[in-house]
Amino acid sequence: MIQVRVKLTFPESLVQAPILARMVRRFDVEPNIRRANVDDHQGWIVCELDGSGEAVDAALVWLRQQGIRVDLLGDVLES
Repeated sequence: MIQVRVKLTFPESLVQAPILARMVRRFDVEPNIRRANVDDHQGWIVCELDGSGEAVDAALVWLRQQGIRVDLLGDVLES
């Protein structure tokens, strides 16, 4: 299991989409939302993603493919 802290920045077209719910179901990762700011035109979320290394990596690739900017914040923690 690993934990990665990321900032996800959503464009206006994806602000109302249930992206995190889809990610959880598809990749079996668990987001722990630490901060967020969302309005009608854009949004960002700082969260920690927990899961297997392969699942977290695949989820990050998928988020980028959806059009979400993914910024890694700090170290990856392994347990």
